[in-house]
Amino acid sequence: MPSLFSLYRKIFFERKPGWDELALPHIRVRTHNISLSAKNVNNYASICGFDFDGKILPLTYLYVMVFRLHAVIFTHKGITFPLLGMIHLKNSITQYRQLTVDEHFDLECALINSQLTDAGLEFELVSQARVNGILVWESLSTYLYRVESASRRVRPPKANAMAWESPDSWSLADDLGRKYAKASGDYNLIHLHPILSKRFGFDRVLAHGMWSKARCIAQIMPKIGECPCKVDVVFKLPLFMPSDVSFAAENNEDELVFELRDARGRRPHLSGKISYL
Repeated sequence: MPSLFSLYRKIFFERKPGWDELALPHIRVRTHNISLSAKNVNNYASICGFDFDGKILPLTYLYVMVFRLHAVIFTHKGITFPLLGMIHLKNSITQYRQLTVDEHFDLECALINSQLTDAGLEFELVSQARVNGILVWESLSTYLYRVESASRRVRPPKANAMAWESPDSWSLADDLGRKYAKASGDYNLIHLHPILSKRFGFDRVLAHGMWSKARCIAQIMPKIGECPCKVDVVFKLPLFMPSDVSFAAENNEDELVFELRDARGRRPHLSGKISYL
């Protein structure tokens, strides 16, 4: 696997000129026969709330591995804008069967689409994991490189229509970002310390979006069980730390919908749904 230390050194210290208004190139990165560390998986499971039995991988864990390939793509010479200004808008993960820590994975990540929107340049990264040539896990992430527009109107996101009765409450400490960074390798500066996050316009540190997703999934794993499934989430409002949040989930026809909101249950930080395959 590529070294995140070397990649972050490029991300933090190499200057990029900014988006040149051209369509992004199609970039593909592969790595083969990747083994996992049970100790690392356990650390990740602990910070995200999964009950790791030493064998079955948390549903979101392979994202930690493919994120390294994302970083390789972000540092490609064809990407002319800086990573630190990007926003993770959406993420979808499909797991076709339960995965175990002792398996070996072939991982692949590709930048497949890009388009200009009112908010800026959106692009998609698809990541796949195979065991013995068979697709067992995949993820689709949508990112935004924000381009300021005088005509753009920012509308506050709305909570979904689900009932909000007896939600779970979680308290997030201000060192959560540092703990998750250590467990995942995602050392984006806005998640680490207020002094660093202020450089990017935030008074407090932000929780990682993929921690929020993982924590929500961990909460409803008893309902998912061994079922193959697809988990879609939309990241809405930034989640600052320290803070208290509320979480609830309910069945909606053939899907399980869930949302992470502020302590009062009014402002949504993340909305998601689980569909079974």
